[in-house]
Amino acid sequence: MTYHTTRRRLWGAASSLALLGSLMASAWTSSQAAPLPTDGRYATDSFASVAPHQHLTSHFWDALELEPQDVWTNLRSDFRWQDQALNARVQEWIEYYQSSPENVAEITERARPWLAWITQQVEARGLPGEIALIPFVESSFDPKARSHFGAAGLWQIMPRTGDALGLKRNGSWDGRVDVVSSTRAALDYIEMQADEWYDGDLLLSLAAYNAGAGTVNNARRAAQSRGLAGEYWDLNLPGETMAYVPKLIAISKIISDPEQYGVALPDISGSAAFARITLDSPISLTEAANLAGVSTRELTELNPGVKSSTVDPRHARQLLVPASSADTLRAQLTAPLSGDTQLASNDSGMHIVEQGDTLSRIAMLHSVSTNDLARWNGIDDPQALRPGQRLTISGS
Repeated sequence: MTYHTTRRRLWGAASSLALLGSLMASAWTSSQAAPLPTDGRYATDSFASVAPHQHLTSHFWDALELEPQDVWTNLRSDFRWQDQALNARVQEWIEYYQSSPENVAEITERARPWLAWITQQVEARGLPGEIALIPFVESSFDPKARSHFGAAGLWQIMPRTGDALGLKRNGSWDGRVDVVSSTRAALDYIEMQADEWYDGDLLLSLAAYNAGAGTVNNARRAAQSRGLAGEYWDLNLPGETMAYVPKLIAISKIISDPEQYGVALPDISGSAAFARITLDSPISLTEAANLAGVSTRELTELNPGVKSSTVDPRHARQLLVPASSADTLRAQLTAPLSGDTQLASNDSGMHIVEQGDTLSRIAMLHSVSTNDLARWNGIDDPQALRPGQRLTISGS
């Protein structure tokens, strides 16, 4: 059974083929993590009674009771492959997960910061909700997961694949680990492969996501030579790929009815847990956390793609912050600086650049080396300092 994408990307023929060739040369590899494996919507629960003389249309919204949904309700409404849970290979994995409900609960708890936003992205593309659960299978929802083969992030993207998908990597940033960048790239790739190679069949695209398009295409031709249709369930693939889709459907089946399988899911809102703040100058995670009123650890965990203590807009134009703190940080970043603010910032481990400041002068003022100051703040060109720019004066 196939499921066709509801929209197609506008890929130029030449660039699309070039990208596919690059991606086929760098097959995606699953991590060695444990095998366990938007904004919010509303539901209509009831109508208030409407008197016969009232016009339903004029009182509809007054009578409608709206309740915010949690992420699990949102996901279940988008599941499309539940009829395939009767497959013997899926049943095998349902029994496996059911035997360790505490592991399923642990992974779903780890998904808390990311799952609602990812579900929104999957829904916006018209894709089956099961695809939002791929990180369960790939990384156990750990954005810092890395495989022995070099795959990284929630979606376990290989370096060359990330390069082909435009995910930047350098000493300060890894787009494969950044949840927003990698999610968009992974979903683009899954849709693109389905449309280009498999006539919209997403199950075949998921197999190629795991094993590489070359491996899947060879297995498909072999199946068709035996008189089979060449769908996912017909293929002889590497063991990990044979289990890949069954795992995904199995975990979605458990989520569709957790009580039946003895699994307790954590309460997770259907609204995204984080917001994105656009940056125009480097800022340390410590300063951003102080301005937002959250801990540095919390901000670091929301921005796993940042590999240094400072977020540099040349690599990461946006900083993720808890949704409840976004307005506070925006206000702080746009507030005019008074003399008291300048002094307070200096006392808190930051320096606000003034007219005429040089990197060497600032370094001397705070008794740090010019090289360290440049490294902490991601500065390549010392002449590019701007008045009002915030510099961290500590590597911690």
